[in-house]
Order: sequence, then C-alpha cells, then structure tokens
Amino acid sequence: MMLQQLFDFFFPAQCAGCEKPGTGACERCLPRQARTHGRLRTLEVTSLALYEGNVRQAVLALKNGRRDVARSFALRLCELVEPGDVLVPVPTTDARRRERGFDGCVLMARAIAERTGATALPYLVQVAGDRQRGRTRDARLCARGRFAWRGEALGGLRVTLLDDVVTTGATLEDCAAVLRAAGAAVEKAIAVARA
Repeated sequence: MMLQQLFDFFFPAQCAGCEKPGTGACERCLPRQARTHGRLRTLEVTSLALYEGNVRQAVLALKNGRRDVARSFALRLCELVEPGDVLVPVPTTDARRRERGFDGCVLMARAIAERTGATALPYLVQVAGDRQRGRTRDARLCARGRFAWRGEALGGLRVTLLDDVVTTGATLEDCAAVLRAAGAAVEKAIAVARA
C-alpha cells in the first residue's frame, strides 16, 4: 500500500475519460444518472453507464493497465452492492492478466469488498477460448464452456457477477451457468458499462 501511495503522490491520477486531475474516472464522465438496467436470458444487469464516449475511454484505460481507473470504478460500483453480498468477478484471460499485471475485475471486486463488507470470491477462471473483443455478435453468443469454478462448492449462496463491459451478455450467462453448477443462486450482475 505504501508503494501505491508514493506512486499516487508523484503521479497523481487523472480521469481517463476527460483528463481532469484527481481520480481515474470522474463524476462528470460517470454520472449517477447514467446507470442502465436490463435483462439477459437469466440475469438482471445493472451498469454504471453505456459503453461510449468518455466511459469507453476510461474502460479502455483500465484494460490497458490503469489501476487507478479500477479503483475509481470500484468506488462507484460500491453503490450497487449491499454488505453481505458475494461478488464473483468475471476473469480475463491469463495472457491479458500477464500483460496488464492484474485482472481488472478481480481488483475491482476486492476493492468493493474492502469498502462495503461484501465478499469477493475470485475463483472463477477462464479455461478455454480467448477474449471476446473482435468477435461478431453471433460468435460471441455461441461462446460457451470457457470458464470453470476453482473454489469450494457454493451450496445455495446468492452470488452477484461483476464484469467491466457487457456486450451481448454471453460471457455473463456462461459464468452464471458455471456458478449454478457449483451450487450458487445467480440472478444478477453488475458492470461498469453496457454496450
């Protein structure tokens, strides 16, 4: 933590969307009234905003390794989480984690848990396939069986999935199916942005 404080002192955060100093994603770029709600096949999904403009820029900054943006998103996502919630972050590929040095959704889930009293269970792993970026809508919707649960049985635990961007919802549905097979009740997901 001390190293991060030193880094923040010498290189203060600025909004990845508009470059305003002070935070990785500012209130102007991510206003509370921008939230979206929608239904996938089996999940209710709430996101902070649509995946466009400055929000898109901020998400891309997260995907390119900006931890300060992950912390800013986590602060805002805390508003969608209750104490006692159980969060399961949607994992990135091993290659992307090595490239960035972290998994953005895992980082956000842990930060949210620290602030809200929720529990983060980062035991969902990607075991097949690759990232969804660049795929057609049909190819995204057909992608299944890409995840596995590496934690203990979930025994009826009510779980909320956490993702950075929801496009078709195929990834969330794939993850939800794996968690249900491990015994969880999965009815909702939260995300930074929705396309």
